[in-house]
Amino acid sequence: MTALEADPFAGHGRAPVPTRLAFPTVDEVSRHCLGDDEPETVHIEVHLPGRPDARRLWEAFRRALLVHSRILVRQAPHHWYRRCYEWELTGTPDVDPVSFAGPGPDALARARVRALALCPPLYRSPPVRLEVVALDAVRSVLLLTLHHTALDAPSGLRVLATTAELYRGEGTAMEQVAPVRRAYTGRRGDDRVRGGRMRGARPARLAPDTGGRPTRAGTAANGMLVLDLPLPQPDPAAPWTVNDQLLVAASLMVGRWNQSHGRPDRPVRITVPMDDRSRDLTMPIGNGTRLAEVPMTPEDRSDTRLPAGRPDPAAVTRLLHTTARRTRALKSQPRAPLGPGAALLTAPLLPVGVRGALTRGVRRAAAPWTSTLLLSNLGRVPYPLDFGDAGRARAVWFSAPARMPRGLSLAAASTGGRLHMTLRWSRVLLDDTAGAALARVFEDCLSLTYGSRSAP
Repeated sequence: MTALEADPFAGHGRAPVPTRLAFPTVDEVSRHCLGDDEPETVHIEVHLPGRPDARRLWEAFRRALLVHSRILVRQAPHHWYRRCYEWELTGTPDVDPVSFAGPGPDALARARVRALALCPPLYRSPPVRLEVVALDAVRSVLLLTLHHTALDAPSGLRVLATTAELYRGEGTAMEQVAPVRRAYTGRRGDDRVRGGRMRGARPARLAPDTGGRPTRAGTAANGMLVLDLPLPQPDPAAPWTVNDQLLVAASLMVGRWNQSHGRPDRPVRITVPMDDRSRDLTMPIGNGTRLAEVPMTPEDRSDTRLPAGRPDPAAVTRLLHTTARRTRALKSQPRAPLGPGAALLTAPLLPVGVRGALTRGVRRAAAPWTSTLLLSNLGRVPYPLDFGDAGRARAVWFSAPARMPRGLSLAAASTGGRLHMTLRWSRVLLDDTAGAALARVFEDCLSLTYGSRSAP
């Protein structure tokens, strides 16, 4: 669902059966572009200091699905000549989505591979899978895998928050949580996205580095690495946010990586999901974000050497100022979830099979102009995720698909004053050794933004 569509069954228990809903724009585009080689999964992992009781957790999760009954969907049978795909709300699960993995030295690593490689099927309700992984005799991880055609990370996190409340036996009376989006009151004309000299140029692509090593059989199409970092603490007087610091760090990372791999300098453009939904029980469940592209080109031509090993701190500060202005302008502009082009492609004027062929063709043609990477930042996790006797979440990581031609996604969330970053990449682009090296470059580039001060 998009952020503008209300969930007709939120907080009202089971949905009537059979009820069908046409796929919104985001869902349809994702459905058209599915491929077995690059599964469209979102993964969320919640680290707990204890281990929840299996029966109580299983019951709490099933009840949470009933509370957020929009998650209880499967794709209705369809033919190519129909005008749209439809979700069928089932009211009850078709399959048991909860499983438990015993402790082992690589139990979490295997669960992560499953989360990246195996999509929950769209033809069974719900298109989610919750795996409880025992790290040792005490600690555990809740690993939730979502099919991104149906759901996004904020929706999955909201369902886990409801599960935690029900597990503690406190019902679902969580107080209203403010929307993530912050209102911007500046004048749009002053904050218009600039950098027009680079607007027609093709965005940078991260230089591939697979080391000539073949991918091992049975590995996921995506690689992933999680980082536990200190949360940036910018100058309170500075106009930029942690999200702006992540954007600048990501652009510096791409520039430095490509420079070290002999790639020509190109403008970096980063796709950023923006989510206006509230975080209480009325939150629409589904795909509720809209995408915007942030150009990361410096306004000062003298700053073109930013990707250098130790760039001028003043140049980094100027880029932070520029990025802050651009992101504020983008947040203030109304926008369709995937832009007007996607809205036109998914208009029910042609049979869904024809629209699918057109969408895939447009995607291939537009590949050279696709943004450099995707950066998704949930910010501070707005839920306590307190599972009673199993404890409160100590860390929350999540990741978004990293399909080519981008092949790279970064995801961030903060819990307990720490920044939890996930780098996820297509194995067509990087192998695990290169992915770890890229993560080190990102850490170093992020540290360059820590000492910046508000004066440009």
